[in-house]
Amino acid sequence: MNSLTPAQLADLEILARFIGLYCKAKHDNQQTPVPDILRRNNGQQLLLCSDCAALLEHGMKKRALCPLDPKPACKDCHIHCYTKEYRQQIRTIMAYSGKRMILRGRLDYLWHYYFKK
Repeated sequence: MNSLTPAQLADLEILARFIGLYCKAKHDNQQTPVPDILRRNNGQQLLLCSDCAALLEHGMKKRALCPLDPKPACKDCHIHCYTKEYRQQIRTIMAYSGKRMILRGRLDYLWHYYFKK
Protein backbone atom coordinates (compact mmCIF):
# COMPACT_ATOMS: atom_id res chain seq x y z
CA MET A 1 0.00 0.00 0.00
CA ASN A 2 3.01 2.24 -0.47
CA SER A 3 1.80 3.68 -3.77
CA LEU A 4 -1.25 5.59 -2.57
CA THR A 5 -2.01 8.79 -4.42
CA PRO A 6 -2.64 11.99 -2.45
CA ALA A 7 -6.39 11.67 -3.19
CA GLN A 8 -6.47 8.08 -1.93
CA LEU A 9 -4.53 9.05 1.19
CA ALA A 10 -6.91 11.97 1.88
CA ASP A 11 -9.94 9.68 1.52
CA LEU A 12 -8.42 7.12 3.86
CA GLU A 13 -7.53 9.74 6.46
CA ILE A 14 -11.17 10.86 6.48
CA LEU A 15 -12.31 7.24 6.75
CA ALA A 16 -9.92 6.66 9.67
CA ARG A 17 -11.26 9.75 11.47
CA PHE A 18 -14.87 8.63 11.01
CA ILE A 19 -14.13 5.10 12.21
CA GLY A 20 -12.01 6.44 15.09
CA LEU A 21 -14.77 8.71 16.37
CA TYR A 22 -17.32 5.90 16.17
CA CYS A 23 -15.02 3.36 17.80
CA LYS A 24 -14.12 5.69 20.67
CA ALA A 25 -17.81 6.28 21.43
CA LYS A 26 -19.11 2.74 20.94
CA HIS A 27 -16.29 0.33 21.82
CA ASP A 28 -14.13 0.18 24.91
CA ASN A 29 -11.18 -1.93 23.79
CA GLN A 30 -9.15 0.27 21.46
CA GLN A 31 -5.74 -1.36 21.27
CA THR A 32 -4.96 -1.58 17.56
CA PRO A 33 -3.10 1.45 16.13
CA VAL A 34 -3.99 2.71 12.66
CA PRO A 35 -1.24 2.29 10.04
CA ASP A 36 1.55 4.88 10.12
CA ILE A 37 0.52 6.33 6.76
CA LEU A 38 -2.77 7.46 8.32
CA ARG A 39 -1.33 9.11 11.42
CA ARG A 40 -2.91 12.42 12.20
CA ASN A 41 -1.01 15.56 11.26
CA ASN A 42 -0.29 16.28 14.91
CA GLY A 43 1.34 12.87 15.28
CA GLN A 44 -1.30 11.43 17.60
CA GLN A 45 -1.79 7.72 17.37
CA LEU A 46 -5.38 6.67 16.69
CA LEU A 47 -6.33 3.40 18.38
CA LEU A 48 -9.21 1.18 17.27
CA CYS A 49 -10.81 -2.02 18.50
CA SER A 50 -10.05 -5.12 16.44
CA ASP A 51 -13.37 -4.99 14.53
CA CYS A 52 -12.97 -1.33 13.57
CA ALA A 53 -9.32 -1.90 12.65
CA ALA A 54 -10.38 -4.75 10.35
CA LEU A 55 -13.00 -2.50 8.74
CA LEU A 56 -10.40 0.24 8.17
CA GLU A 57 -7.96 -2.29 6.71
CA HIS A 58 -10.69 -3.55 4.37
CA GLY A 59 -11.48 0.04 3.35
CA MET A 60 -7.81 0.73 2.69
CA LYS A 61 -7.52 -2.30 0.42
CA LYS A 62 -10.68 -1.41 -1.48
CA ARG A 63 -9.69 2.26 -1.89
CA ALA A 64 -6.22 1.33 -3.13
CA LEU A 65 -7.73 -1.00 -5.74
CA CYS A 66 -10.54 1.32 -6.89
CA PRO A 67 -10.44 1.41 -10.71
CA LEU A 68 -12.48 4.60 -11.02
CA ASP A 69 -10.74 7.91 -11.61
CA PRO A 70 -11.96 10.24 -10.32
CA LYS A 71 -13.45 8.10 -7.58
CA PRO A 72 -17.08 8.96 -6.85
CA ALA A 73 -18.43 9.02 -3.32
CA CYS A 74 -19.23 5.45 -2.29
CA LYS A 75 -22.93 6.29 -2.03
CA ASP A 76 -22.91 7.26 -5.73
CA CYS A 77 -20.70 4.42 -6.97
CA HIS A 78 -22.07 1.77 -9.30
CA ILE A 79 -19.44 -0.86 -8.39
CA HIS A 80 -20.05 -1.25 -4.61
CA CYS A 81 -16.77 -2.96 -3.80
CA TYR A 82 -17.66 -3.41 -0.12
CA THR A 83 -19.56 -6.56 0.81
CA LYS A 84 -23.07 -6.05 2.20
CA GLU A 85 -21.82 -6.58 5.76
CA TYR A 86 -19.03 -4.00 5.45
CA ARG A 87 -21.28 -1.60 3.54
CA GLN A 88 -23.81 -1.62 6.38
CA GLN A 89 -21.06 -1.04 8.96
CA ILE A 90 -19.73 1.91 6.94
CA ARG A 91 -23.23 3.41 6.62
CA THR A 92 -23.72 3.16 10.39
CA ILE A 93 -20.33 4.73 11.09
CA MET A 94 -20.81 7.53 8.57
CA ALA A 95 -24.25 8.41 9.93
CA TYR A 96 -23.00 8.48 13.51
CA SER A 97 -19.66 10.20 12.97
CA GLY A 98 -20.77 12.58 10.23
CA LYS A 99 -23.38 14.23 12.41
CA ARG A 100 -20.96 14.62 15.29
CA MET A 101 -18.18 16.05 13.16
CA ILE A 102 -20.50 18.63 11.64
CA LEU A 103 -21.80 19.56 15.10
CA ARG A 104 -18.19 20.01 16.20
CA GLY A 105 -17.64 22.55 13.46
CA ARG A 106 -16.10 20.34 10.77
CA LEU A 107 -17.95 21.97 7.89
CA ASP A 108 -15.32 20.70 5.47
CA TYR A 109 -16.91 17.25 5.88
CA LEU A 110 -20.27 18.72 4.90
CA TRP A 111 -18.60 20.14 1.78
CA HIS A 112 -17.03 16.74 1.09
CA TYR A 113 -20.39 14.98 1.49
CA TYR A 114 -22.40 17.23 -0.83
CA PHE A 115 -19.94 18.47 -3.42
CA LYS A 116 -17.14 15.93 -3.89
CA LYS A 117 -17.94 13.80 -6.87
